[in-house]
Amino acid sequence: MKFVNRGDELKFLNMKWMSSQAQLIIIYGKRRVGKTELAIQFAKNKPHIYFLCERIASQNELKKFTQSLADYFKDEFLPKDGFNDWETAFKYISARKEKLVLIIDEFPYLAETDKSIPSVFQKAWDMYLKNSQIYLILLGSSISMMEETTLFYKAPLYGRRTGQIFLKPFGFKDVKKFFPKKSFDKILNIYSTVGGTPPYLLKFCDKKYIDAVKQEILRKGQPLYEEVEFLLREELKEPRNYFVILEALSLGKTKLSEIINETGFDKSMVSRYISILDSLQITRKEIPVTEKIPEKSRKGIYFIDDNFFNFWFRFVFRRRALLEENRTNEVLREISKILPQFLARNYEKIAVEILQEAINNKKIPLNFEKIGRWWDKNEEIDIVATNSRTNEILFGEVKWTNKKIGTNIYEDLKIKSQRVEWGKNKQKKYFALFGKNGFTENMIKLARKEKIYLFKKDVLM
Repeated sequence: MKFVNRGDELKFLNMKWMSSQAQLIIIYGKRRVGKTELAIQFAKNKPHIYFLCERIASQNELKKFTQSLADYFKDEFLPKDGFNDWETAFKYISARKEKLVLIIDEFPYLAETDKSIPSVFQKAWDMYLKNSQIYLILLGSSISMMEETTLFYKAPLYGRRTGQIFLKPFGFKDVKKFFPKKSFDKILNIYSTVGGTPPYLLKFCDKKYIDAVKQEILRKGQPLYEEVEFLLREELKEPRNYFVILEALSLGKTKLSEIINETGFDKSMVSRYISILDSLQITRKEIPVTEKIPEKSRKGIYFIDDNFFNFWFRFVFRRRALLEENRTNEVLREISKILPQFLARNYEKIAVEILQEAINNKKIPLNFEKIGRWWDKNEEIDIVATNSRTNEILFGEVKWTNKKIGTNIYEDLKIKSQRVEWGKNKQKKYFALFGKNGFTENMIKLARKEKIYLFKKDVLM
């Protein structure tokens, strides 16, 4: 798998490497997101040991770990059956007085098989490692387990970490780097289907979009056919009710009342389950960007934040009976009908990235504290960006249609913007339009006159 970007993360890890202090770095995030590859890329050309935990007895893990130490240090006198305990193993490492990167991958597996492991690691860190030359990296795909064992206040390793990285899937800008020869439209198709998870993206490198969907996602026996189910069972003890909620969200049920009606669950149950899904970065609650106290807002709506989860629940989970009978073409026909909705929704999300990148690159001489969506009972604006310090606000409309955007869309946006209550009097207002196929001549002329920002796909005109 080719390694794409992660420049900020590598810079952070290398900055820590320059320190003379011992390091305990926590790297966590959803499975397949690239944690292992990041750690290995960092450790390349540095003295390092990579150890992958498995779901086996702790003493067997310790025996494997001892062998890894024996191989690295070329020490044939280490016990063949392994150290008696992890504390002794870490004492041995610290006694070598060498600067060393030690990567322990899938730390939650180790903690699952032996509940005392987090406390053992804490003791070993306090007694030996913190005064050594160790650069210890703990990796984990179970977000809940990593938080419980290393990050939360009551976690044994709380306060010991010297850095942490929550590794997220790639944004659209980085996804484009996987496909340097593909058009914006084709990359949007792929991103809307599998999101920014590297191994999923690679399934589309050498195939046409529809062929990859058919062969890699809709075909029984392929990893992606059961991937989401596997991931949820890894994180959740009783995933069945979560499946029902996620299916409702994939069907566009975004309000709490709509989810309750679709699932038949009571309000407290839905709220509890969605809160857990939010913590796992699977779903996301969205609040109008202008809300003064977001945590108390009653205008929240819910989405599946992971594109692949959204696609999978809409077309695999919901159509499992057809797929089990190999009636794949029927599902493909449904996908072709509904895909434009997926593309339009994702282009709205991508437009926020595009706007932010234009600001970062100084193509737009503005800066904003918040960027998001706005809505009330009757109206919705795709992008609203605000800066309370300068009293500036930007309104954006996003259209993924074959029709060129005309002045009527801009005039409608101006009218809708008047309904937004934010800031002080005499705000500085700006407008931006995002479109698939560009703009009419009249709209281009008006944009020049009124300084409206126009984006054709991801290019500022």
